[in-house]
Amino acid sequence: MAQYYRFDKENASRKPGTVALKDAIGHMLKSYQLQTRFNETYLEAFWEKMMGKAIASRTNRLYVRDRKLHIEINSAPLRNELVIAKQKMIQLINREMGTDVLEDIIFI
Repeated sequence: MAQYYRFDKENASRKPGTVALKDAIGHMLKSYQLQTRFNETYLEAFWEKMMGKAIASRTNRLYVRDRKLHIEINSAPLRNELVIAKQKMIQLINREMGTDVLEDIIFI
């Protein structure tokens, strides 16, 4: 019978001086001043996850420049609804990202 590996969290320990991979990547992004660009790229990549399939399917183009999100939407009624909910969208995106990535949204 096959024997499976079980991770024992209580007996697991790190060697002194080692850092978690997440912390190391975060430190590298900050030291090379890439954190803001990383957040912008993350926003563009995970737009559908954040806003939902209905909004993402009607979005033609999406990019971030100077902390402003530019969105091209092909549905006029959806654009009007999103203009009304602009501040809520900014709060939702910033909360999802964990930092203030956006300060304004511009609809093209």
